[in-house]
Amino acid sequence: MCGISGVIVPEGWSDPAGLLRRMNLSLAHRGPDGDGFFETQTHDGAYRVGLGHRRLAIIDLATGDQPMGNEDGSVQLVFNGEIYNFQALRDELIACGYRFSTRSDTETIIHAYQQWGDDCVLRFRGMFAFALWDARRQRLLLARDRFGKKPLFLHERGGALLFGSEIKAILSCTEFSRSVDQDAIWQYLAYRYVPAPATLFAGIRKLMPGSLAVWERGILKERVYARPPDREVLSASEPTGDVVDAFLQKLDESVRIRMIADVPFGAFLSGGIDSSAVVGLMSRHSSQPVKTFSVGFSESAYSELGYAKEIAQLFKTDHHELVVSQDHLIEHLPALVRFRDAPVAEPSDIPIYLLSVEAGRTVKMVLTGEGSDEVLGGYPKHVFERYANSYQRLPGLLRSGLIEPLISALPYRFHRAKTAAANLGLPWQERMPRWFGALSNAERIELAAMPPPAETHAGPQFDSSPENSALRRILYFDQTSWLPDNLLERGDRMTMAASIEGRMPFMDHELAAFVSALPDHWRVRGRSTKRILREAMTRLLPAAILQRPKVGFRVPVNEWFRGPMKAYLCDHLLGADSRTAALYNRPKLQALVSAHIEGRQNHEKLLWSLLNLEIWHREYGVSA
Repeated sequence: MCGISGVIVPEGWSDPAGLLRRMNLSLAHRGPDGDGFFETQTHDGAYRVGLGHRRLAIIDLATGDQPMGNEDGSVQLVFNGEIYNFQALRDELIACGYRFSTRSDTETIIHAYQQWGDDCVLRFRGMFAFALWDARRQRLLLARDRFGKKPLFLHERGGALLFGSEIKAILSCTEFSRSVDQDAIWQYLAYRYVPAPATLFAGIRKLMPGSLAVWERGILKERVYARPPDREVLSASEPTGDVVDAFLQKLDESVRIRMIADVPFGAFLSGGIDSSAVVGLMSRHSSQPVKTFSVGFSESAYSELGYAKEIAQLFKTDHHELVVSQDHLIEHLPALVRFRDAPVAEPSDIPIYLLSVEAGRTVKMVLTGEGSDEVLGGYPKHVFERYANSYQRLPGLLRSGLIEPLISALPYRFHRAKTAAANLGLPWQERMPRWFGALSNAERIELAAMPPPAETHAGPQFDSSPENSALRRILYFDQTSWLPDNLLERGDRMTMAASIEGRMPFMDHELAAFVSALPDHWRVRGRSTKRILREAMTRLLPAAILQRPKVGFRVPVNEWFRGPMKAYLCDHLLGADSRTAALYNRPKLQALVSAHIEGRQNHEKLLWSLLNLEIWHREYGVSA
């Protein structure tokens, strides 16, 4: 796990070597164990080429430094991530005649490129973003893994290309003028994050998950090489054999190969089924107690420390606990906005960061349960979405005149039913972000003082075939938007901010393909979610963990905004120093804040999003 950066600039650019070093230094937290550089120019002298690397040493501590080249130096690579099947690929490449001088997965990428060209990415089982300079062909290859677990940001201007693992690398260019992408703000108000490829910075974009970009002769071309399997219509019939056992073997393998490391490692343990499954399977493959790390809150309704401790005792782990308060949130939030180069989309970013810092005292890598819900169907929305078509076929008067008013009048403890009633009648493209979003299109128009852009919905990249089942369509949205642009981005930034690596067994693309080939009822059946995981875990976990309702990693922001964080919230959103005040209809914003503080409505998601957008504007010195 590392940080990468690079430049290709026309001859005559001022101090490209100095720019490359500033870019690399901005990523020091991603790789505190060392740095390295490769610099050259194209054969015609028209461009300067530079690659930078910051190393967090996990595998091959002695000979794994980067940039790394092949035998004659004609191929140079900087790489962020892990290739979990590198040993099998290494054996295959040795049989093809290649010689290896290191034990690292980095060298495997180099020789795989030499053997299979750009299609080498199809053979990698792991998480990665890399940049590879091919001197013979005078081309740069950029690549990002299938699900987008590892980030890569791009900026093109004046014939130059800048790229880096985080936006801050590009911001190191003193010639870059920081300005806000107003269309991205409009999308942010709906999603609570900015959907790829856009970012909040005009002129900086993300390389899409499962994509390649090739630079040749001053031109950058991008193409998609892989998409999540739920994009396709399921054609398989009911499988034969023991499906649950086959799934368990796949998951066990996914956990086992992610335990390959030359440094101490552990696991984040929430006490839910996902992280408990990972810890239980890790214990099968470890001769030493697995180190586990859990975080909780003083508010008992939000704390899962008791469940985590039960799992830790069951598998005899070396367990560590951390308790977080609102003081931690206020203290660390601005710094985490800087680490993320974007608003902190979820309050849980803060405890995950603090847990990463705690874990970093004794380990350099952790396994997590991230991605299980998006691959296996674990959210209430995955149950509700199946009824959207039937709900929309009801007479409009019945829906708007009876059902929706009755559900709207229910108290907050029925918030899931209230959310479902509000969303099921919306068009598909508006409904998808709304399940987890802050505002509907109509609500954005009411709140925002700026005009909406011409295109107000997500692009078609977030939709699978319209002939697909409702479950597969919503899962594909999750896997191509919510997951890479929110949860995986959070996991990457919060762990790397603490200089540790996070690995996610549920995000294995072979495991995802196995599950995607099964009929829907193996994921969601009736009101039961993640069915195949629950059945598999009856062989490993206690009934109390399997049967308890889903809590999720919730932070008590609702209560904190009404209590100890009230002044902080009002100062940022309504105070004289607010940088985002011009974005909103002020009376509407004041009404939203008052309704929440007085307990008449729960607007915690929206207010959290607006608060973080304000902090982002302050931290980066930009105004609305």
